[in-house]
Amino acid sequence: MGTGTGTGMVRGVPRTVRLLALGSFFNGVVSFTFVYLFVYLTGPRGLSVAQAGVLSGIGGLGIVAGNFTGGGFGDRYGHRRALLTGACVSGIVLLSLPLLPLPALYCVLPLAEYATGVVRAANAALVAVSVPEGRRRQSFALTRFAGNGGFAVGPPLGALIAARFSYDWLFVIDGIGTLLYAAYAARILPARGTAHSRPVHRPDAPGLWSELRARPAVPVLLAAIVCVDLVYRQQYSTLPVFLADHGHGTQFYGWLIAVNGGVILCLELPAAHALRDRAPLAVVGTGLLLVGTGYAVLIPGAGALFAVLMMVSLTLGEILYKTPATAYVADQAPAHAQGRFQSLYAGASISGQVLAPPLGGALYTTVPALLWPACAVLACGAGVAVLAARRLREPPRTRPPYGGHRGAPVRRPVRRPEDGTGWPGRAPAG
Repeated sequence: MGTGTGTGMVRGVPRTVRLLALGSFFNGVVSFTFVYLFVYLTGPRGLSVAQAGVLSGIGGLGIVAGNFTGGGFGDRYGHRRALLTGACVSGIVLLSLPLLPLPALYCVLPLAEYATGVVRAANAALVAVSVPEGRRRQSFALTRFAGNGGFAVGPPLGALIAARFSYDWLFVIDGIGTLLYAAYAARILPARGTAHSRPVHRPDAPGLWSELRARPAVPVLLAAIVCVDLVYRQQYSTLPVFLADHGHGTQFYGWLIAVNGGVILCLELPAAHALRDRAPLAVVGTGLLLVGTGYAVLIPGAGALFAVLMMVSLTLGEILYKTPATAYVADQAPAHAQGRFQSLYAGASISGQVLAPPLGGALYTTVPALLWPACAVLACGAGVAVLAARRLREPPRTRPPYGGHRGAPVRRPVRRPEDGTGWPGRAPAG
């Protein structure tokens, strides 16, 4: 089958990553409770909107904290152990949550979200250590494709369960599904003797900040991702309010979100395959510029055409920046800090979940005409910064060639700063 086919797009993806992607799909299908959490808190639990907002915000802080710290646990204790522990804690807490009194939710819900963040960071680190440098983009694209596919199935299934039974059953099924995911991961990931299970912490190794200072393009990229995630997630907070204020109903907004999901499912894997040899920071920077351009489209007006064009540009930007950025951070990470580097990216890439609603809402409430220009400037500025970061130095690294002996490292060939493939010339297909 040709490399343009679906088989060709995943031909270079290791079996372990394919199995992890399958697990991500299943986990995405059952992880529907966060979609209906606010409705659950204001409905069956009887909280006011303000109280539900506070509790949801605390949970959001938990998942961001889990993303930022989960990779460090993996570096110290093994990424397999971090993923399994996080999934088991999350599953058990979700199972018990409907039975707990309301005050306990203020402690238990952040714990569940924190464990979910640890799982997300550990899963990214497991993909990174399973694939050689320069071949990671398609692997990350496959796991994102699987997770997005599961998310496309999960919310409608959750709505059916809530309508047919009750919201409590959402947490029970999510908890059981998360524990089954943990059992599946324990089965497919070897328990010892591999990079999945072996701790890589070295007391004599340089600290995280020393490693980041030696790779100045990485902090620039991480800061840009925080900025663009703040902008990107306005589509889930201020955008529906903006559309409603201009006469567009909930159904129109739902179709816009469907455009986002459909385009990602159709184009992300082919894009990762087609652009696998392109310099990653150039691809990421272009993606961030497209995100900014998307929101700039809303400046002239809120007509249906403007909204659709905005979502298409935003989605194309997401496709271009998310997978190459994840792979770039993995390629830049030293072996002893792979998990912590992935945690930094995972935390940055979800920071907008906490930052976007309050900041975007405050600006839209006080000066609504400035929201979309501010979003466009912030995202485009982040894109320009990433494009400029291609000129920053990178540290010399040593690593064996594919198939080489780990005991005889070879100095990394000299290459252009923006070339993230890891090897001179064309990377292997697939």
